[in-house]
Amino acid sequence: MIIPEIRAKAVTLYGKKAALVCGDLRLTYQDFDRRVNALCNLLRELKIQKDGKVAILHPNCHYFMEAYYAVAQLGAVAVPINYRLSPKDVAFILNDSESSVLIADRQFTHLVAGTLEEEGTETQMVLWTGAGEHCPLAIESLDYEKEIQHASTATRAVDDIQEETVAQLYYTSGTTGRPKGVILTHKNICTHALGAIAELHLTDRDRWIHVAPMFHLADAWATWAITWVGGTHIFVRAFDPSNVLEIMERERVSITNMIPTMLNLLVNHPDAKKRNYSGLRVLLSGGAPIAPEVVKKIVATFQCDYIQTYGMTETAPYLTMSILKDYLGDLPDDEQLRIKSKTGREFIGVQLKVVREDGTEVKKNEREVGEIIVKGDIVTPGYWRLPEETQKAIKDGWLYTGDLAVMDAEGYVTIVDRKKDIILTGGENVYSTEVENILYMHPAVLEAAVIGVPDEKWGEMVQAIVVLKQGTQTTEEEIIGFCKERLARYKAPKAVEFCPELPKTGSGKIAKRQLRAKYWPINNQQEDTSS
Repeated sequence: MIIPEIRAKAVTLYGKKAALVCGDLRLTYQDFDRRVNALCNLLRELKIQKDGKVAILHPNCHYFMEAYYAVAQLGAVAVPINYRLSPKDVAFILNDSESSVLIADRQFTHLVAGTLEEEGTETQMVLWTGAGEHCPLAIESLDYEKEIQHASTATRAVDDIQEETVAQLYYTSGTTGRPKGVILTHKNICTHALGAIAELHLTDRDRWIHVAPMFHLADAWATWAITWVGGTHIFVRAFDPSNVLEIMERERVSITNMIPTMLNLLVNHPDAKKRNYSGLRVLLSGGAPIAPEVVKKIVATFQCDYIQTYGMTETAPYLTMSILKDYLGDLPDDEQLRIKSKTGREFIGVQLKVVREDGTEVKKNEREVGEIIVKGDIVTPGYWRLPEETQKAIKDGWLYTGDLAVMDAEGYVTIVDRKKDIILTGGENVYSTEVENILYMHPAVLEAAVIGVPDEKWGEMVQAIVVLKQGTQTTEEEIIGFCKERLARYKAPKAVEFCPELPKTGSGKIAKRQLRAKYWPINNQQEDTSS
């Protein structure tokens, strides 16, 4: 299975069906196919061949999806880039991946100009999308839309693309040393897409809204799975809660995956319960743990099924889904919701274990904590040009995730923390997610993060950083007391910092590394590669 087969199947079976909705633009799969062919032929003219690299710096848009498919058609490698990075970081990715062409939206004109000023940048061409002007560049640039209007729309025979051919490079946000390029092959992508189709019962009736950024696999996987079944893609350029809710209602969105921070802002929006979501059948959350209290609000607000997901860039991405087993459907509603709020049972395309440090499996008692390890056809073959890092992460075919979890008798896992996020206070382990879940139960709390900070007496101290809902008030003492009533006293925060907003990563997750940087030397920080 290779990615070009996905598009071919969609055009054959669903050619006249609505494929893409992007603002006022609506395309059928036949329309989409012609545009992808034109871009593919244009990239050929720009000397992109098999194994060549094409970088993409773009908000969610039909252009992004066209680029993903055109690059795959050539047997070349797509390099999606987080547009929140600095010019220095973008330049590193362009150079490390050896990307010769960059497809960029004109809203990033200054970022691109700054990137190309960095020493050693070797990218040879920029294809600009969108309206407006862009800064003069030291390298050649072309207008994407004008060029594909004149390019041939003939379908070229697929070159010698194999399942093991590299399809994409996703760069993790390195915090010490260099970012790492995660290799994903055609086999990784296609196996994951088929697994998602089976797990989520995707069909041509589904309408997926791309809200989480497409440079991140929390959303990008749907680019292939939804297309394969002839579903409809709806694009949102930037996350704005009011706009997202309006589009979900108007376009009768049936399914999507969002980062927990996004879902939390949606359910707390004053208009959330005023709209009609009758087209919505299921909402997924992924990219970070989610508080059970937020899950309750999601189900109450959207009146649809809910599935928690967990995955990594290295696994294309899903490793678990909290899909309720059929025979558990007779349980009381609150017990069903408790199960759905877990991280989930293993995804169909992967084998998963939770193990002790000696490699033996933990007891399935929801108490013993171990590290999640996985293997399967969705797991990366390794990191781009980093054989030592690959050997550290993948041992005897098993990928060590760095995520700590417990498992129940039904095989559902619950992540308790990243290894790097455990707080060791007075000789006791405190898992930040447990404390955060309690904080989200407080009626005044909109967002919360818990970190460990240096403490002379205890080694580390539990520190909460909290954003309050608009129009509410509370105090540090009240928050700490609230937690002490629901947690062991040593787990409760010793201090609470109130702030107007929490820093986010490019994918929308809360950036704990930035929060910790205030208290810890930067060289103590580690990278987060989870999706």
